[in-house]
Amino acid sequence: MGLEDAKTEIDGAFTRDKRRGQAFENTFGGAVSFLRRSYTKDLDGVDIAVTGIPFDQAVTNRPGARLGPRAIREAATLQAFDPPFGWNVDPMSDLTVVDYGDLAFDYAQVSAFPETLQAHAATILGAGAATLCLGGDHSISLPILRAHAERSGPLALVQFDAHSDTWADDEPARIDHGTMFYKGVKEGVIDPARSVQIGIRTVNPDPLGICTISAQDVHKLGTDRAYEIIRETVGDGPAYLSFDIDALDPAFAPGTGTPVWGGLASWQAAAMLRALGGLDFRGGDVVEVSPPYDPAGATAIAGAHAAMEILCLLAVARMQGGGASR
Repeated sequence: MGLEDAKTEIDGAFTRDKRRGQAFENTFGGAVSFLRRSYTKDLDGVDIAVTGIPFDQAVTNRPGARLGPRAIREAATLQAFDPPFGWNVDPMSDLTVVDYGDLAFDYAQVSAFPETLQAHAATILGAGAATLCLGGDHSISLPILRAHAERSGPLALVQFDAHSDTWADDEPARIDHGTMFYKGVKEGVIDPARSVQIGIRTVNPDPLGICTISAQDVHKLGTDRAYEIIRETVGDGPAYLSFDIDALDPAFAPGTGTPVWGGLASWQAAAMLRALGGLDFRGGDVVEVSPPYDPAGATAIAGAHAAMEILCLLAVARMQGGGASR
């Protein structure tokens, strides 16, 4: 396995005959899918479906996150050879993970987008699979959460971010990547008492009862105390993890729309994510990767690693009997 397979494997996203196991085709060649998983619209027997949401028409600053799913997929080829480091689970071998492709939508009908995305997520959940979504700007999280809440009830939100995204917005028709979690709380989709935001370093006078662990808190308290707070807050109920790439300091992830200095280091984010195994995560997303501002590809690489960690969290939940079920 490995070197010998690399000599013959190519375009595994379309040609592989087994859905499980590592992929060994050359990183620089072949059709690109997330972790070289099979592209398919057939969800029969699928445990986790990865899907791209190439939408960035709700941004307040620099655009480009619509190109994020493609960049994250390409960066993920760097991880497709080996089981994930630091985990006792290998989603690629232990479960059936597929790349469900991207959401199709009319870019000129922005008002119809949330409903289109919610139906897309509901299709995946209805087939019994968990969702891992690659954004796209952060507004995509709300329609996905709505689809989850229809099946699971209110969810705990575990949000890695520089911004709380709970700024007040009582206009239902507005689509904004800074207000969607305000709407999620008001709609009863998000349970604020069990939710936590990590890496925050911008001012919002009303966190709506959500526990906040600022980036400064993480630096002072350490990652061990931070993930203890997360676990204590979330508890045993269903949860959703949303990772905005601007949770990381711009030194680690410059390619994003609204970078803020003083953020998390990559190792801090990795340590906290890996400590959350066992929580009942039903889905997750990685958002706000903007390739036009990412000349070296470091942000897309960080996004692909964050997505791998979320994939592992979903796998642990699935294998322990939580998560989505058929």
